[in-house]
Parts: sequence; structure tokens; C-alpha cells
Amino acid sequence: MNVLLQEIRTSLNDLDAGLRGALNITDAMETLAQKLSLNLIPPFWEKYAYASKKPLLDWFQDMRERQEQLVNWSEALETPAVVWISALFNPMSYLTAIM
Repeated sequence: MNVLLQEIRTSLNDLDAGLRGALNITDAMETLAQKLSLNLIPPFWEKYAYASKKPLLDWFQDMRERQEQLVNWSEALETPAVVWISALFNPMSYLTAIM
């Protein structure tokens, strides 16, 4: 999740700098701008993310909820009573670990 969030942050900062004229616009920036305008997930974000067919806005909301579950879980430092199992990147590993 950290790699995905870092990739999102970096690519959006680069696009912002490119649109302001601080950087030259690259092919990756053009692809990002195009995918964002079409409400699609950019391919270089998908490479670090979980498989999903949702449009970008729904995917982003889902990603934020997954991240929030992980943050809450890590702050408590104990196995929660209820886990949103499909939010995990690899649910089978989790199930194997708790068994």
C-alpha cells in the first residue's frame, strides 16, 4: 500500500509541476492527465494496486477505505474482531497467518 500511495503522490506532484511549467511534460504525465480526465485508473498505478474494474473515483474511495483499515489496525496493534477480508491485497496470507 505504501508503494502505491508513494507512486500516486509522486506522479500527481510531477503532473502538477508539468502543468505549471516547472517540468517538461513527459509521456507518463500525458497518460496520467488523459486517464484522470476519462475517470480511468492510470496503468502505472494499477501495477502497484489490487485488481479492480471500478472507475477511478470509486477505486480511489475504495483505496482510501483499505488504507484506513490498515492504519486503524496498525494503531491498535492487535488482531481486530472484524476484518474487511476483501480489502487485503492477499487475503489468503492473512487467513494462513491467523490459523
